[in-house]
Amino acid sequence: MSFPTPFRCPAAFAAGVKLLYFGAASPLPAGLAAEARSLKIEHVSPEALVHQEICRRTPLGRQALQARQHGAAVPDQTLLAILRKWFWARKPDAGFLLEGFPATLLHARLFDEWLEAREEALTGCLWAGPAANPAVLEHYRTLGLLLEPDPVR
Repeated sequence: MSFPTPFRCPAAFAAGVKLLYFGAASPLPAGLAAEARSLKIEHVSPEALVHQEICRRTPLGRQALQARQHGAAVPDQTLLAILRKWFWARKPDAGFLLEGFPATLLHARLFDEWLEAREEALTGCLWAGPAANPAVLEHYRTLGLLLEPDPVR
């Protein structure tokens, strides 16, 4: 199976795939989102998780809201706590398509540790656009996980 996007993707994607998506600042391409839904893969983004925490008025949500009300970005510590909460609450065999995270090399290494602690592995990292951090892309390229855009499309 291949995603209807400009990627060279492995043919063995299945319901339990664990993917990262690094794309332009726009939302996930519609074809990729539809493919994820058809495989019952959870599509999640840091922004959506932060929004849920704010709407639920959790302590983390209040921290995020306070930062936003002051015109600042959500503090890294708060963002990581929200993502950690999502990561550890999900079933280990459940697939996901995580959009826009990790944003820094530190985030990538921390996420790798989370995966290792649960004895899980990423299936791959999809990259479509200049918005991704080059150090993060190189990290996943070095691990053999970066699925490059197909230049012939």
